[in-house]
Amino acid sequence: MTTPKEIVRIAALGDLHYPKIPPEVLQGLLTQATAQADVLLLCGDLTDYGQPDEAQRLAQACVTYAKIPTLGVLGNHDYQSGQHEEVWKILCDAGIIMLDGDACEIHGIGFAGVKGFGGGFGQWALQPWGEMTTKQFVHEAVNEALELESALAKLRTPQRIVVLHYSPIRDTVVGEPPEIFAFLGSSRLEEPLNRYAVTAVFHGHAHHGAPEGQTTGGVPVYNVAVPLLYKTYPDRPPFRLVEIPVTPP
Repeated sequence: MTTPKEIVRIAALGDLHYPKIPPEVLQGLLTQATAQADVLLLCGDLTDYGQPDEAQRLAQACVTYAKIPTLGVLGNHDYQSGQHEEVWKILCDAGIIMLDGDACEIHGIGFAGVKGFGGGFGQWALQPWGEMTTKQFVHEAVNEALELESALAKLRTPQRIVVLHYSPIRDTVVGEPPEIFAFLGSSRLEEPLNRYAVTAVFHGHAHHGAPEGQTTGGVPVYNVAVPLLYKTYPDRPPFRLVEIPVTPP
């Protein structure tokens, strides 16, 4: 636990796909985030192929240039090589707080995170019907939502921030081809956000989606995929900076 502040500045980004992003760009990005924020959130797809050497190089950059508390979740690319457990360990060993159904408190704000999963949104969400593989796909999304709910239930702070890779709402994937919406997120992740009155949600994954939206309960949701931020805000560093006023418990 860290000392509470009156306002906490959160810098959030996702989809670094390291080393696809050049080392000098990553260095500048982490340096700028450190200068402008109190907490850094990494919203998945941190590596490009989920290789340990990619994670090692990213971890070293974070140790060297990210001088603020850093939290993260894995993304689907981090699972690509089947070495996600080693990738996870490397990032944790570098001091990054990795979340997967976990929660922590920093500067008086609670943080919870899971990777999330696909399945689609609203009335078009995939249902557990038919072949076993379809049911397994749906159950993966359900399990991620349950993990998120469990993490949020652990927090006792008035402000709760959620870190995801997949989107919990349709609004922030609009701009992507509609045919792939079901693979970009799941509205099953939305229910715990509304139930626990989450303050803000950050996710990545949808490189061509929309930068922000909100849940049916009015919770702000920010898509912080680096390619999207580059395109949407070309005059800014590619991270989303949000100020969270801290209310004493």
